[in-house]
Amino acid sequence: MEQRRFSGKGHWYHETQTNHCPDDVLPLVPEAAHVEDRFLLDLALPVDIVTPCESWLNPARALCHLLFPLQVPVNRLHTLSAYDRLSTALTVAQACGVQRLCNHYAALLAPLPGPDSSRESNQRLAQITQYARQLASSPDIIDGKAQLQLDEVGLTTFDMIVMNQIIGFVGFQARVVAAFQALLGHPVRWLPGHHIPPHAALNEINTSEWEPIFPGVELRYATAAQMESLSRWQTEPLLRDLTPVLCHESALLDLTGEILTSGIQQANLRYGTYTSVSGATELLARSPDRFSAAQFTPLIDEGIPAVEAINLLSWEAFYGWLSRLHIALNKGE
Repeated sequence: MEQRRFSGKGHWYHETQTNHCPDDVLPLVPEAAHVEDRFLLDLALPVDIVTPCESWLNPARALCHLLFPLQVPVNRLHTLSAYDRLSTALTVAQACGVQRLCNHYAALLAPLPGPDSSRESNQRLAQITQYARQLASSPDIIDGKAQLQLDEVGLTTFDMIVMNQIIGFVGFQARVVAAFQALLGHPVRWLPGHHIPPHAALNEINTSEWEPIFPGVELRYATAAQMESLSRWQTEPLLRDLTPVLCHESALLDLTGEILTSGIQQANLRYGTYTSVSGATELLARSPDRFSAAQFTPLIDEGIPAVEAINLLSWEAFYGWLSRLHIALNKGE
């Protein structure tokens, strides 16, 4: 629920993410909020590695600013505050166990005013937090009931689209940061003994029986930006079914699509049969907190260039984002 601190103001935790043991409380790192690159969090990376990835890193960076402005006007149709968005991002970062990302979102969240202390606000935040954790780590349990519970605490169609994009995006960000840290030989998790259960495996995207839970944008009411996004992304196979729904927030859809069409997936097509690839991508998908140089180095040893290895791992992370959107926005049972 609401962020709380113990031992003065030097620690934070999410109430729904803890067992109330002081030993599990994490240090708050205020300086983690101040980074130039809000996606890669100012990792000191070689230029010859980053530059070839700019085609998909740039829209990812733009999404950080679009999803997480420090001031968000709320109204009847858009009720997710800046606090709600960053609280959701922190929940996903914690579920992934990437400490650098936890520090960043915790530091951004700390100075913001939280919701009031009413029972309704507490239930709303608890439901958002539970849903974010489930979709991030156990997407196989997301169903119509989970979606109905969000509706019951007052989330609108626009809120749920933004929230699902946040959950998918931060999971993608966590895995990309983990991959880059593995390239540098840095540890991902800095908390010895802090156990994070592995994430559920994701199945291949199957749209044959997929039915959206929300109606798509009505053409007669669509804005020019929405019409342009509809035309642009309905031709992309992996976005075709999602486009009419995601188009309610067309700016988010456009940047998501730009990552997809950046060429990030080409390494997966070239190196998908290498023996070290399946082990690396599976561990990154299920336990990003455990991904390290021990999984990255064998890719290089098999002859995969470092840039291609980063693209391969980042594509798998992006595919996980799309898979979660298909699960979350499916009408289900």
